[in-house]
Amino acid sequence: MTLVPIFPTVGIETVHISKAYFRVLATDINADQDIPGFRRATMDGYAVHSGSTFGASESNPAWLTVTGSILMGDVPEFSIQSGQAAKISTGGMLPDGADSVVMVEHTESVNSGSVKNSETVEHSGKGENCGIVEDNGTVEIYKSVPPLQNMIDKDEDFKKGEKILKAGTLLRPQEIGLAAALGICELPVYKIPKVGIISTGDEIVPIDKTPSMGKIRDINSHTLAGLIIEAGAEPIQYGIIKDNEQALFDMCKKALYETDMVLISGGSSVGTRDFTVNVLSSLKDTEILVHGISISPGKPTILGKSFLAQDSSFNTTLVKNELISESGIKPIWGLPGHVVSAMVVFKVVVAPFLNKIRGLAICSDDFEAENRGTKSKAASSLENIKIPATLTRNVASAQGRTDFIRVKLFRKFDVTSNNKSEKKSISKDGCLKYKYELFAEPILGKSGLIRTMVMADGLLEIGENVEGLEKGELVYIIPLRAFL
Repeated sequence: MTLVPIFPTVGIETVHISKAYFRVLATDINADQDIPGFRRATMDGYAVHSGSTFGASESNPAWLTVTGSILMGDVPEFSIQSGQAAKISTGGMLPDGADSVVMVEHTESVNSGSVKNSETVEHSGKGENCGIVEDNGTVEIYKSVPPLQNMIDKDEDFKKGEKILKAGTLLRPQEIGLAAALGICELPVYKIPKVGIISTGDEIVPIDKTPSMGKIRDINSHTLAGLIIEAGAEPIQYGIIKDNEQALFDMCKKALYETDMVLISGGSSVGTRDFTVNVLSSLKDTEILVHGISISPGKPTILGKSFLAQDSSFNTTLVKNELISESGIKPIWGLPGHVVSAMVVFKVVVAPFLNKIRGLAICSDDFEAENRGTKSKAASSLENIKIPATLTRNVASAQGRTDFIRVKLFRKFDVTSNNKSEKKSISKDGCLKYKYELFAEPILGKSGLIRTMVMADGLLEIGENVEGLEKGELVYIIPLRAFL
């Protein structure tokens, strides 16, 4: 992964927030205002000065004078003094002098014919008064509240001037909602990378054709296209190239002009991998960085970097103008022909390079909210989450390479006292203590069997210095996105 930083990100464009979902933010965003901007109730009840309720209880309630009523959207024109209260609905703005809200369930209006509010309030959720009596009077408070109880302070969500989103953040619905809260209608985002897919091999036929004996349909183009979309990029398929070095050279050159990354999916015929190496070596300003990696499946993987400036030898009529890429140095990959190998290599090797190209923040880069003095991971850190599970059987592994085993995850309902004991545990009230435990079942099969990926929920990584894993070991699974 030390090669990831050498590849540049794509360009930047500005889009409406309705089009920014799951795009990558290109610049930092600072709050130009406090959010929510005013003290806001989170419960129906009474806005009070907290000191007026200290010591209140069912047997010794506090008596407060009701000075007014506040609905959502109202700006109170009065203030609260000690010994006073104001009726308030959820979402309402607290008046000056109020620093807490007493839940309506802990109060009772002292008025002719009134009953406990907890028996009359109906939450409509539409900004109505929710059954709270409108006339002024006295209210009994049966529970004391500390300052800032049942309310949001004016800058509790974000403070003015605070860095709220960092460049490289994946814009999920919650980030889009934050932008909307600030009144931001458009966001600068990185462009969606284009990834070219070239499928090679004399034995490959289009999926709409019936393969004759010895031939197979083009599975890899479509599985890789799905993985590219899942990774936030746009796949561009260049069809099937037979085992012809010149044809592969021409198509690679075209794809490099039109896209930001190129994937060459190798066929199974003898010499295909040699064609890929020869083609990459022949391309102008292209260098092979990696030829073979110590993982299984996926050892015969090739990585090159290319910088192609247009020259007179290239037939520009073959290029659609709207597809011409703006990137400089571009990665070009030679992937294994077996479908499982290609998918595993994409997941564990190619995806980090694509994340870099699309501008996604490096997962190890902490997002420091400077005004808060705290740290939280950028949204992209989700890519590094692994799921702990118990291995259901022994798994062998060869030293000197990293193995990725497909696994199926399932939960087992168990009755146990702890993780290491199968003994039933009885609580003090005589009930059994139950727990759910997550298990990882290895799915064994050759790298040409897509069945193993269809059945899999994740990948189990076994390090190059590990001889194998034993049944019952706690392992950490790389989830396939659909499982999450």
